[in-house]
Amino acid sequence: MIDPAAILPADDDAMAAARALHARLTKPAGSLGALEELSVRLAGLAGACPPPLPVPGAVAVFAGDHGVHAQGVTPWPQEVTAQMVANFLGGGAVVNAFARQVGASVTVVDVGVAVPLEPADGLLDRKVRAGTRDFTVEPALSRDEVERALTVGVEVADSLVDTGAGALLTGDMGIANTTPSAALIAAFTGRDAATVTGRGTGVDDETYARKVGVVSAGLALHRPDPADPVGVLAAVGGLEHAALAGYILGAAARRVPVVLDGVIAVSAALAAAAFAPHAVHAMVAGHRSAEPGATVALNHLGLTPLVDLGLRLGEGTGALLALPIVAGAVRVLHEVATFDSAGVSEK
Repeated sequence: MIDPAAILPADDDAMAAARALHARLTKPAGSLGALEELSVRLAGLAGACPPPLPVPGAVAVFAGDHGVHAQGVTPWPQEVTAQMVANFLGGGAVVNAFARQVGASVTVVDVGVAVPLEPADGLLDRKVRAGTRDFTVEPALSRDEVERALTVGVEVADSLVDTGAGALLTGDMGIANTTPSAALIAAFTGRDAATVTGRGTGVDDETYARKVGVVSAGLALHRPDPADPVGVLAAVGGLEHAALAGYILGAAARRVPVVLDGVIAVSAALAAAAFAPHAVHAMVAGHRSAEPGATVALNHLGLTPLVDLGLRLGEGTGALLALPIVAGAVRVLHEVATFDSAGVSEK
């Protein structure tokens, strides 16, 4: 695991330099809205103005299964997790199409799929265990299993940065994984199960009510302490959630932006922030998931999503759509002329 002390606060001097540079660029002050503050944040993360361009992007799709699936929280069979992994590896999923659009790589990480997967190009076998336990009966994971999954995420982040990634993007796959996501968000924010639980893939009213009950039951059984993120992940989390938390921490330690996807990613981001509060400086909220818990988590983290398109697919799709916006925000600081250099009169 990463020592939280290795994750540094934002560099105030670099942020001040970015704001000063924006004031000299050939545009009205503040005319790029949220993009200006995003570029300032990324300067603070990198400790440089302008910060490095956040390209190319690299998506890591962490895949795992969930014991709580047995409680009937989704109509989708658990076998779909492994089937979708094969689809990712074959290039046929939405995440693949969006990655091709923006020139990003896709790496699939088996951190906890319930069945053995055949070796394949683009697949990393980092299985900690074959799916989690049912958190309505017992803790989903042991503390050791959580720590191993966190380490997987850190190592994947390091590998992608070492091979040239300018931005890391979160991806996930796991049938039933919006249920542990809701439980994690409730645990870290103190909100009740009904507020943070959504319909996932679009479940009917009966299944939704069951899902809220399952989240409530897991929280009542374990009473996870938000000051103990390993304990929270062990009680009600998933292996992909723990790996994503490590991945986010790995990005923050390397001072590389990590673009968050949907509700699975932001629930993992809450765990990362509980480990190391300064990790939030590396986080960029790619989009606002249609899952209600995502907005609760983003508000808790103090992050504003770049796009809001009603997405609820996961996989990394929303993060990929946001990547050109992130890159554009930084490119302005690299390429736009100042009033002096362009001979343009200021107001």
